[in-house]
Amino acid sequence: MQTEIYHLFHSGTAVKVKDKLFVFDYFKDEPQNKKALSSSLEKGVIREESFKSINELYVFVSHSHHDHYNKVIFEWENYCDQLNYILAAEVELEAELENKDNLYLMEKDEELKLENISISTYGSTDEGVSFLVELDDLSIFHAGDLNWWKWKKFSEKVQKREAREYKREVDKLKGKKIDIAFVPVDPRLEENYYLAGEYFINEIKPALFIPIHFADNYDVTKFFKDRFNSNQTRVVEITKAGEKILYTKS
Repeated sequence: MQTEIYHLFHSGTAVKVKDKLFVFDYFKDEPQNKKALSSSLEKGVIREESFKSINELYVFVSHSHHDHYNKVIFEWENYCDQLNYILAAEVELEAELENKDNLYLMEKDEELKLENISISTYGSTDEGVSFLVELDDLSIFHAGDLNWWKWKKFSEKVQKREAREYKREVDKLKGKKIDIAFVPVDPRLEENYYLAGEYFINEIKPALFIPIHFADNYDVTKFFKDRFNSNQTRVVEITKAGEKILYTKS
C-alpha cells in the first residue's frame, strides 16, 4: 500500500491513503509553491480539487495556536460528504459549531473509533494534544506542539522539567510500531533543535520521520536528515511547501 504525504507548511500535513485523506494542523491557506503545475496539495493548500477521488476526510487540530488552526477547515464540508473533525478539547468554537454531529473534541489520553480508524491522543508540552491514528496496517503520529522545548532563556530547573515532560509523553508510545511520525524540528531552539527528534527516533524507531514546526526554514530539515537518517528510520528533507513524499510499507 502506497501512501502519499504532503507538507502543507509549518506543521500542516496531509496524508492520503487510498480514498481517505487525513489533514493535520492546517494553517496557511495561501499557496506557498505558486510555480507548482500540478495539484493544489503540491502547492501546499487544500482546495476543492484536493478532494478528487477522496471519499473520507479526517481533519485534526492539535491545539488552538494560530499556526496550527485555521477556521477555513469548516468550509471543506462543501467539498466532501463524509468528513470528521477531531480537535483538541481546548479549542474554543463558535456556538454553531459546538453541536456538529461530525465534531469530536478530545482531551489527552483518550481514544476514539470512527469506522475502521482508531485515534488515540497523547499529551503536549505546550497546548492541546498529539495524535496517533491507526488504520488498516498503517499508523500515523502527529506531535502537534509536543516538543522538547529547551529554550536558552529557561532556567536549568525548567529545562530539566521540559525534558522530563517530553520524554514522559513519548515513552507512552513505546512498544507501538509507528510508520509515519511528524515531530517538531524547530530552528528557533538553535543548537537544541534536534533533541525532540533524536529522542523520538531512538526510543520509538518510526519507519518514516518527517520534520514539522520549522516555518519556512527548510534548511533545518536537511541538517536533521544528514544527522539522523538511517536504515532503521528514513528521515525526510523538505525543500518547499507542497513537498510530496511517498511511503510504501515493507
